[in-house]
Amino acid sequence: MNVTVYGIDGQEKGTIELNDEVFGIKPNKSVIYYALKADLANRRQGTASTKGRSEVSGSGAKPWRQKGTGRARAGSRRSPIWVGGGTVFGPKPRDYRIKLPKKMKRLSIRSVLSLKLSNNQLKVVENFKVESGKTRDFFNIAKNLSDEDKRKRVLFIDKNPDELNKRASRNIPWIMYYDADLLNTKDLYYSTQLVITEDAVKHLNQKYSS
Repeated sequence: MNVTVYGIDGQEKGTIELNDEVFGIKPNKSVIYYALKADLANRRQGTASTKGRSEVSGSGAKPWRQKGTGRARAGSRRSPIWVGGGTVFGPKPRDYRIKLPKKMKRLSIRSVLSLKLSNNQLKVVENFKVESGKTRDFFNIAKNLSDEDKRKRVLFIDKNPDELNKRASRNIPWIMYYDADLLNTKDLYYSTQLVITEDAVKHLNQKYSS
């Protein structure tokens, strides 16, 4: 399919072909779900830790004799029902990582790209470079290319991102500037609009086609 290419001034400049295998498939919602679940799980540190009754400090002696005191039986001051005792079934350090098959990762990326295009949340822009490296100049470009109601999380995707573009964009809170080789399902899915350069489109057409 062919879509419009916009200039940095927001005006139409021409068209470019999008590969139907990458941008025109029926989104697989199940795969998107598993990819999001894996991405969020892989961000967890898994360092939460509590002490059981064998690990807390305290005497191991029996507090009082078994019978004759009128009080309940007690065998240790480290019992979980005592103040300062151990924790029952508390968390321990663990690895939450989920390894997603490579084909599922690729399918999730293609599904989200197709979903964004069908929802009119994707624009293609000519290759550009902010020579000044100033935030103001990148902001003006982003304002021309993004719809006002979608300026919550606009994701710019470029092939071999320019350092000046990175520097100019990083202080704008609603803009993310990504390398086309480092895409992940979470940031694509939760973006309110995608702006992809011509070079990035050609790269994605080739990389994610079968």
